[in-house]
Amino acid sequence: MSMSAGLVSLLLAAQWMQAEPAPTATASIPQQREAVAKSENLMAQAQKRGGMLAQYLFMRDARERDQNLAFRLIFNQYLSWFQTWVGDYAASRVTFSIAQPPEKGDSAPPMDGGYKPTPALEAIAELAKDRPAIFFNENHNIALTRTLTVQMLPKLRELGYDTFAAETLYHDDRDLMKRGYPTSDTGFYTEEPIYAEMVRTALKLGFRVVAYESESMATGDAREREQARNLYQRVFDKQHPKARLVVNAGFMHIQKSGKFFDGAAMAQHFMKISGIEPVTVEQTVMIPHDVPAGDHPAYRRIAQEVPFDAPIVFRNDAGALWSLRPKGFDVSVVFPAESYRRGRPTWATIGNLRTPYGITADICRNTYPCLVEARYANEGDDAIPADRLVFELTTFTTSGKDRVRTSSDATPNSDLYLRPGRYRISARDSTNRVLGNTSTTIESRR
Repeated sequence: MSMSAGLVSLLLAAQWMQAEPAPTATASIPQQREAVAKSENLMAQAQKRGGMLAQYLFMRDARERDQNLAFRLIFNQYLSWFQTWVGDYAASRVTFSIAQPPEKGDSAPPMDGGYKPTPALEAIAELAKDRPAIFFNENHNIALTRTLTVQMLPKLRELGYDTFAAETLYHDDRDLMKRGYPTSDTGFYTEEPIYAEMVRTALKLGFRVVAYESESMATGDAREREQARNLYQRVFDKQHPKARLVVNAGFMHIQKSGKFFDGAAMAQHFMKISGIEPVTVEQTVMIPHDVPAGDHPAYRRIAQEVPFDAPIVFRNDAGALWSLRPKGFDVSVVFPAESYRRGRPTWATIGNLRTPYGITADICRNTYPCLVEARYANEGDDAIPADRLVFELTTFTTSGKDRVRTSSDATPNSDLYLRPGRYRISARDSTNRVLGNTSTTIESRR
């Protein structure tokens, strides 16, 4: 049996409390544990509701009913996951934002050391070309930090990488590779469309997709060690001793040195077990935050002095890549400032792999809130959508920060972000009743 979503979230919430940068406000450990227990219970209740929209609305309303700061510090993370799942990326980064203050040992801004900006795609591919493994990290509620990894997969496949593994995939979805697309039984974070697109892309490119998540009740160092053991045993088995591995994991799981929880990180255990040192690509620190005060000082310097509109890394004249924290990571990716189009971030194009497809709330038949989902035409109704968004009129919102999509127009409008191909698009209300259907074809760009 795979880990339940509740257990996954419990472990992740505990991870944040112990090992990840905390938001500026704090709560005592007993308060945090009480908030985790309450958050777990509320999420379990939400997941019993039929349909993603009903689940999201339950979580949002639960937050509004409880003004306790200690509770919100924890529950906001849970809510932010659901916000990404319904495609509300703007609200997610406001609901739960991890500030990035400087840490002891951080490298100076790259410009001060003679490093120059270069496109991340090409530089990372060059770094990885002769290595047996590459590990990318992500911020679980900031889907921006998944976009470069999706773009890297074709390049890595061309270089001979053949196996892809991702955190919280469920080992018992044994039909994933045959089916060719993720469902709600595939994993926890795969409920979010860009994470699902990462898995879907790997499958389409011919990667062997492997689940390595801990299947026991282990936490802390024991979980990290079990993940590393699963990764090594399931990837480098008798049939694949020369496998070349791409891993997507959260935050500090990929660090190569330093203390983590009560021991070491997954990557450190993996190195010890396998004798393989992976390339490690840090993507969670050098990102834009909802307020500039949350940005790392080096990020603010780069944003002020370097013009760029796609992910970059920095390289010096000797060819070395810049890392903010070189003991733990080989390279730091810097993401550009966000821009928005009709309420949604334009990075949802995933480096122009996807095209904005305008859609109006006419499909909702004057029923709000309304969840719009686009699925690939050749995938089943159980497939995680290629994209989702929610139409919701202002009079139906409970908090300005919680708004998924509002408009003063008679008919709200927004964009779905879709790759070239055929899609069927549906709209559902909070009872999961189908309100309307349509289909479309996104043409390839010439």
